[in-house]
Amino acid sequence: MPLDKQIAAVLQPFRDLPPPDFSQLDAAQYRQFSDNLLPAIPGDPMIEVRDLKVAGAAGQLDARLYRPLEQDNLPLLVFFHGGGFVMGNLDTHDNLCRSLARQTEAVVVCVAYRLAPEHQFPAAPLDCYAATCWLVEQAAALGVDGRRLALAGDSAGGNLALAVSQLAAQRQGPKISYQCLFYPVTDARCDSQSYEDFAEGYLLSSAMMYWFWQQYLPDAGLGDDPLASPLRGDRLAQLPPTTLLTAEFDPLRDEGEAFARRLLQAGVSVRLQRCEGMVHGFISLAPFVERAAWALSDAAADLRGALN
Repeated sequence: MPLDKQIAAVLQPFRDLPPPDFSQLDAAQYRQFSDNLLPAIPGDPMIEVRDLKVAGAAGQLDARLYRPLEQDNLPLLVFFHGGGFVMGNLDTHDNLCRSLARQTEAVVVCVAYRLAPEHQFPAAPLDCYAATCWLVEQAAALGVDGRRLALAGDSAGGNLALAVSQLAAQRQGPKISYQCLFYPVTDARCDSQSYEDFAEGYLLSSAMMYWFWQQYLPDAGLGDDPLASPLRGDRLAQLPPTTLLTAEFDPLRDEGEAFARRLLQAGVSVRLQRCEGMVHGFISLAPFVERAAWALSDAAADLRGALN
């Protein structure tokens, strides 16, 4: 179908911006620019929102907890933000985390893992796994039920949720009940047809993804590591049931859908939804885009059903 009209209106100001020169781009400066590009959006009210420190692989990490209901022992949903492994923070995804907490009726904890290029692969997946383990260990103190655990993430965050699921399977814990992946990064090879079809003009460009991978991987050969490219993994049968959303006009569309097929072939329960008329990042636009809000509600219902 054609590009959604509400999405097209959101995209127009971005299309008027000059494209970055990725050969000269400074990651720290681009991060500062990108993370402040959109104004803060007032989110759903919570019973409790608080910042905390969680254990990472090499020290403490910032995190933010969202409690939607005034009761203990709610399920735990650990969320990993997108941003190409280079950008994003607790504030850029505050609105989305509030929406997920309200609609899943779970305590959401968003983890600010270390970013590239200052901290390259595998720092981020190891951080995310260590933080998830710590949250489960501290479940009683946090007033959550660590036995009802799910993961979620968008884009690079979806990649990191998959890395945590893989590590949890390899290391016998923690047990993850469900994972929800919004247009996840699954393959460093960047060679799918959608990379050509939607190379530019749809918020995320193919050139930008190439640049993100260059920042993230200290060696291009590491791109075949399943923790970097889950599509290249061969031990998928132990991964949890999954909801995976892709966007019709997204360079990452084909690799996300290919990964969903791999999960199905491995016997994992998967609900795959291609969101027509959408672009990469659309789930964060739910306050402005009706189709995005519907997709978010459907995904949250999957999580709520799995955790309750």
